Amino acid sequence: MIKSMTGFGSAKGVVEGIEITVELKSVNNRYLDTSVRLPRNFLFAEEAIKAAVQSHISRGKVDVFVTVNSSGADDVAVCINEPHLKGYVEALNRISEEYSVPADLNALALSRFPDVLSVEKKELDSEKLTEGIREIAETALCDFDAMRAREGEKLRADVLSKLDTIAALVSGVEEKAPQTVADYRRRLTQKMTEVLETAGIDESRILTEAAVFADKVAVDEETVRLRSHMSQLAIMINGDSPTGRKIDFLIQEFNREANTIGSKCQNSEIAYLVVDIKSEIEKIREQIQNIE
Repeated sequence: MIKSMTGFGSAKGVVEGIEITVELKSVNNRYLDTSVRLPRNFLFAEEAIKAAVQSHISRGKVDVFVTVNSSGADDVAVCINEPHLKGYVEALNRISEEYSVPADLNALALSRFPDVLSVEKKELDSEKLTEGIREIAETALCDFDAMRAREGEKLRADVLSKLDTIAALVSGVEEKAPQTVADYRRRLTQKMTEVLETAGIDESRILTEAAVFADKVAVDEETVRLRSHMSQLAIMINGDSPTGRKIDFLIQEFNREANTIGSKCQNSEIAYLVVDIKSEIEKIREQIQNIE
């Protein structure tokens, strides 16, 4: 199944008490170009996200946005400064003994002394967070792939429809091509009759000239190759592997054959058919710019 290079996907999850949202969007590009935007303290997960993207996507410009909400996370710790606390207790006890005053020591009073308590952020477990973010990214990529597959199916149907149109136009060229030679022979005979009114007409000379002309304007080789390219494109478009770049090259061959037919044609009706063929080829070329 072919896939479009444009798409969007998102997923949410909670890792180590931290709510994480991963969103992806992509547009057309010749190669895979991945950009990951993460909070500064989560940059350790960037390579894992890029690896996940690369396992799903072969072509396109992909932007990944990771949003972190740690408001509900238990990511802080209140620490006791043991040396400071011990020093305060010893000093208060000594004051109580030397000056005969009650110490009145309690935890609340001690906690109010400077530098006894401090609030510190807990160290992030980078391995667990990386694995959790990668799993959320995989879920987002599945959503992303589903959208690209739906778009790809529409592209496939459209390209196949245009191939049918080209096939019908090529049949028209094949049907009218022999008539071009017959018309040339008739015009040549008429002209020679007018010029040589009294002399006999050399029928063999007319046949020779007609044969030379037929060789010059013959397009059967081009139409055979064009039909072969059409069959190959149909196989590619119905395949499962990414084929966008191959199809892009094949369309160049389509244009080459159509241009050759156009340069050989000596018939206005065939010329109009060639214009229509090239128009349909251009429409296909525009569509495959979206195919991975």
